[in-house]
Amino acid sequence: MKIGIVCYPTFGGSGVVATELGLELSKRGHEIHFITYNQPVRLELVSNNVHYHEVNVPEYPLFHYQPYELALSSKLVDMVKLHGIEILHVHYAIPHAYAAYMAKKMLIEENIYVPIVTTLHGTDITLVGSHPFYRPAVTFSINKSDAVTAVSQSLKDDTLRLFDIKNEINVVTNFIDLDKHNVLFSDCQRSLMAKDDEKIITHISNLRQVKRVDDVIEVFYNIQKEMPAKLMLVGEGPERERIEARCVELGIYNKVAFLGKSNEIDKVLWFSDLFLLPSKTESFGLAALEAMASGVPVISSNTGGIPEVNIQGVSGFLSDVGDVADMTKNALYILSDEERLKTFKENARKTALKFDVHMIVPQYEKIYEDTLAKCLVL
Repeated sequence: MKIGIVCYPTFGGSGVVATELGLELSKRGHEIHFITYNQPVRLELVSNNVHYHEVNVPEYPLFHYQPYELALSSKLVDMVKLHGIEILHVHYAIPHAYAAYMAKKMLIEENIYVPIVTTLHGTDITLVGSHPFYRPAVTFSINKSDAVTAVSQSLKDDTLRLFDIKNEINVVTNFIDLDKHNVLFSDCQRSLMAKDDEKIITHISNLRQVKRVDDVIEVFYNIQKEMPAKLMLVGEGPERERIEARCVELGIYNKVAFLGKSNEIDKVLWFSDLFLLPSKTESFGLAALEAMASGVPVISSNTGGIPEVNIQGVSGFLSDVGDVADMTKNALYILSDEERLKTFKENARKTALKFDVHMIVPQYEKIYEDTLAKCLVL
């Protein structure tokens, strides 16, 4: 199949998943065309089966805000005609599904029919989409898609609750390439992060308020009072400056490593003993899955799709949002016994197996095939 993929090309979960999906599909023989305004961050190499087409938005003094949706729709039309793209897979209802539908209507005028598969990732539903200003456009975009998927049952339920959806929504979870988490690192590389007797606690996010990084700091503060420990904070965002000040206030700044947008996440996770994800909401919890794939147990909140990933008492523990005391208790329970820690690490890895890329991508292929077959009948 010739598949066009539209996504945000950033470090966010939806962009990462869309890019990894395209790369895996290309390995399975499909021709993939990424269509977005920048080359996706995980798209390191284009090949005969992987192509990138940049969406340029011309600047006109007439427009206060440049119309990206219009430019994207036009680019989609051009790329479908030029490369014979058979199906469009768009990640996010708005603006991508909205723009894809406009492209589809333009193409129909030329007797070209290209179906749209829309994947909902979370923010497009629970934050942006639920705003009254955008709700009609989101509802329209989902209902006009030829197939719709959501990355968790929780997100599907939220979508059906918030919008008047006539379309069927299939749950196809996020995934991970477990083969990429089998890399071995030497103990001397661990010594660059922490001392031999120190437990390594990790958090990875865009450091926004919704991630509740304050709770990460408080839980770590409680842990390090009971045992030697270091905290690895990976990511950049608006909360960083305030969090740094809080670490200074608590007297733990020298025990916290602010790693920014690190390119060595695999190494950090390989040596981590525990992953903290106390988010206010998560549509899936991809960061938790990445940790588990590296054999790192997770202490998380029980919100959104996280309980579908992190299994209570198996791969880690779940607590109510903001319950720092319970998170601390669970963290110390895992970390205080080496055999127990080893068991949780093994269980985390085993739990991640059901989200392996080779298990999930065929589900998307089946949706593509069914959608194309349905369109041929029409």
